[in-house]
Amino acid sequence: MKERILDLMEATPGCMDRIEAMGLDRTGLSQILGAAGRLADDLLVPLGASADAEGCGLVEGRVVTPKGYGAAYRRLGADGWIAPDLAPDVGGQGLPLAVQAAANLAFEGAATAFMMAAGASRAAAHLLSEAAPELAASWAPKLASGAWTATICISEPDAGSDVGRIRTRAVQDGERWRIDGTKCWISFGDHDFADRIGHLLLARTGTAEEGTRGLSLFLVPNLAEGGGPNGISVERIEDKLGLHGSPTCVLRFEAARGVMLGAPGRGLPTLFGMIELMRLQVAGQGAGIALRAAAVARAYAAERRQGGPADRPPVPIADHADVQRQLRGLDMRAAILVALVLEVACALDDARAGDEEAAARAAFLLPLAKTFGGEMAFEAASGALQVLGGAGYTREWPVERYLRDARILTIYEGTTGMQAQDFLFRRLIRDRGAGLQALVARLRAERKDAGPSEFHPAAEALEARFGQLSAHLSTLGPESLQDLADVYLRAGWSFVSSALCLRLTANAVSEDAVRDWLLRAEAQMHLAERQCGLK
Repeated sequence: MKERILDLMEATPGCMDRIEAMGLDRTGLSQILGAAGRLADDLLVPLGASADAEGCGLVEGRVVTPKGYGAAYRRLGADGWIAPDLAPDVGGQGLPLAVQAAANLAFEGAATAFMMAAGASRAAAHLLSEAAPELAASWAPKLASGAWTATICISEPDAGSDVGRIRTRAVQDGERWRIDGTKCWISFGDHDFADRIGHLLLARTGTAEEGTRGLSLFLVPNLAEGGGPNGISVERIEDKLGLHGSPTCVLRFEAARGVMLGAPGRGLPTLFGMIELMRLQVAGQGAGIALRAAAVARAYAAERRQGGPADRPPVPIADHADVQRQLRGLDMRAAILVALVLEVACALDDARAGDEEAAARAAFLLPLAKTFGGEMAFEAASGALQVLGGAGYTREWPVERYLRDARILTIYEGTTGMQAQDFLFRRLIRDRGAGLQALVARLRAERKDAGPSEFHPAAEALEARFGQLSAHLSTLGPESLQDLADVYLRAGWSFVSSALCLRLTANAVSEDAVRDWLLRAEAQMHLAERQCGLK
């Protein structure tokens, strides 16, 4: 697993340049990823299993998390794994986002539910560093160390994806604001393993008619400045299909005191940097689960003996052609997702440094990363379960947990439908395809530097066809496009995933797996063209 990730980092244009500028080489990276892998295997793999069985509870109004969470979270913070890409002056190590994302793959696959707390806390530390440096000075180091945690509080019972209908209201009271309302689907909205929880919360400061323009962003701590309660209570925790180790809370805010972040009425734009990081985290969760699922399936197939000539001992099922086909597919999904996570991480790193083309690329790729990180993680878990057969359907093996945990990935942080709307109406129509153009230029330069390959013609053909599809949709009116957003999103994935295939080496997947993937991508593109009226 580690060598596969290292190869993909080296194959991602520009990735190693930023890393080497910090004095790291492949050996140093190998040590970082090796340490992450050992911690994941020794600490988080057992915790992921036990937390899923134990679950979370609500006792006298407070959430009780599974045994071992407190020690594990403190270890994660003490060893610098929560926010290594945060600036050193606010508790981080200043590492490139690509390094953080690569190391985090081991953690996400080992204990997805547990890592929900770290993901939101890290994203909040970055937001505070950008939007409220004076608050970041006290909050970010605590978040990075694991002493404190943070949440993102957007959804309400009557306002999920339709953020403009948020009713939670904030009223100014001196230098602070009083917050009243109910928020739901809040991961780790309450727990028992950190001293303080900061809620990054959207509330209405304007009128209902203003929609999203009437929303402002606040930091609302669970404890008041004196250490007492701050008007926040847990109404319930959800009983869910998966992520049993992550308490999903309904929180009630009653005259809770908060501090505004950014300008009034600019809450959603201020929050978007945190949302970006959490959507990349979803892709990382998907890649981590896919890597673990593939590894479990390969290990089981190598040991499980069945079939072969009746007069001889049974052979490992890995010797059977159909199982080999399934294992190739699992390896392919995992490798493609790792390549995608690294590409988006590098784009976001360059965007932070002021590269406008990289910012456009990141905006174009994030809906794909969020959506297909989730879809392919679920497919990978299901595929691993198929390799294990009846054993995989039991809780003796972790793949059924991977399946349950992965199902939420296409729902939270923006459903697939929302990602498709963003991809078509913002990235293509509003931005006039700026992200697509920037990505195509990058991919063409990459192919030129790489030299000839038998796979280039197929990838180039899909790139051209997606360009034609994009041009065609750009000529249609909004009413004609309403039911084509998902189609366009999947066509985009056919194009982008085929390009990422060219970065995969023999250490990641076989050439047969690449050929199979390109054939599937071509079929998906053909379907999209027909659905959009091109063929």
